[in-house]
Amino acid sequence: MSDAFSITAGPGPLVAAAVHDGHGIHPETLPHIALPEAERLREEDPFTGRLTDVAPTRVVGRRSRFEVDLNRPREGALYRTPDDAWGLDVWHDGVPDPVAERSLALYDDFYRAVEKLLAMKIEEYGSVVVYDLHSYNHRREGPDGPRADPEGNPEVNVGTGSLDRLRWGPLVDRFMADLRDGAAEAGLADLDVRENVKFQGGHFSRWVHDTFGNAACVLAVEFKKTFMDEWSGQVDEPHLGRLREALAHTVPGALEERKAATPEPAAR
Repeated sequence: MSDAFSITAGPGPLVAAAVHDGHGIHPETLPHIALPEAERLREEDPFTGRLTDVAPTRVVGRRSRFEVDLNRPREGALYRTPDDAWGLDVWHDGVPDPVAERSLALYDDFYRAVEKLLAMKIEEYGSVVVYDLHSYNHRREGPDGPRADPEGNPEVNVGTGSLDRLRWGPLVDRFMADLRDGAAEAGLADLDVRENVKFQGGHFSRWVHDTFGNAACVLAVEFKKTFMDEWSGQVDEPHLGRLREALAHTVPGALEERKAATPEPAAR
């Protein structure tokens, strides 16, 4: 296990990933970071790592996205300018070369490890389903400011922009329906789950699909931060627990639809 990310390999063709869960920064990198801890936390995806336990196989990022963003292409994985980071000044005096080299080495290690993991899953099961779990802010104007318009900010956005919907459409539709049903059973009635409204999926999802083609189905699942105070970082444990129950409710259906969409291996 790396101190920068963890991979827990279990049985079955389902993998849950939370690449932005991390908050840690390497001790030799931290002195170069100008952004206060609270502001870093606001743009990270805390608690998403806890949602990955719905799957036997889990991938969790341990480092802050402000050290290296595992959900961006390698050339954009370091937030070198405010334009890369929602207008935030991340560094005191730019990114020193040793810091950049260390961060990009971490990035490369992560993608090598995930490629090996997914290749093993596909070899064993014929295909793999990945829940790419994230969260997003909806109170950008301050802790007492207005909430973002719900019309463009669903409680759960399912990003499918890079998958083959002709093959995986039934799985996507089943996932969203089961997530709503599971939420209702858990006490979250009328959970607003929609596809590709706010996000269509980031680099991690695209990379998996580009690397493994139709043998992989990645759902980029973005939870609006209604389960926490995005300004203080305080979590609403009961709400998070209900979302976790709802997500767990989707697993049997996702596995069933995966099997239906996966050709049987040729007889030897």
